[in-house]
Amino acid sequence: MNKPTVHSPEAAALLKLDNQLCFPLYAASRMFTKAYQPLLQELDLTYPQYLVLLLLWEHGERTVKQLGEELLLDSGTLTPLLKRMEQRQWLTRRRDLRDERSVIIGLTESGQQLRERACAVPAALLEKLDMPEAEFNQLRTQLKHLLTLLA
Repeated sequence: MNKPTVHSPEAAALLKLDNQLCFPLYAASRMFTKAYQPLLQELDLTYPQYLVLLLLWEHGERTVKQLGEELLLDSGTLTPLLKRMEQRQWLTRRRDLRDERSVIIGLTESGQQLRERACAVPAALLEKLDMPEAEFNQLRTQLKHLLTLLA
């Protein structure tokens, strides 16, 4: 395939915002976070805190490394977030006795109790989207595939 020249119609088309995949993904991500905001404010959670809790509710204890890999966050971003959550008494952090470099994150009773209140969040978001469940599931599958391709 020939590279389009700078002033060719092909180059102009390539540089149109409407022809980019990155922009609708970026904008949708921002809008999703905004849609979650009032739902999570009722729980006094930020969106990243919610994501950490989702993993801990699903899997139980995780290492910081596991959380980072699953959430695609580096430890420099994750550690301050986890420290704040520990201060809120939602989780505990402890050194792994088998590997002192590894920190294990677990839920406290308060963190477990948030789960019941958080159950309303996904349903409220689906209602806000007013999207058929099959379409929602298809979109989620496509986005997961895209993440796999980019990883």
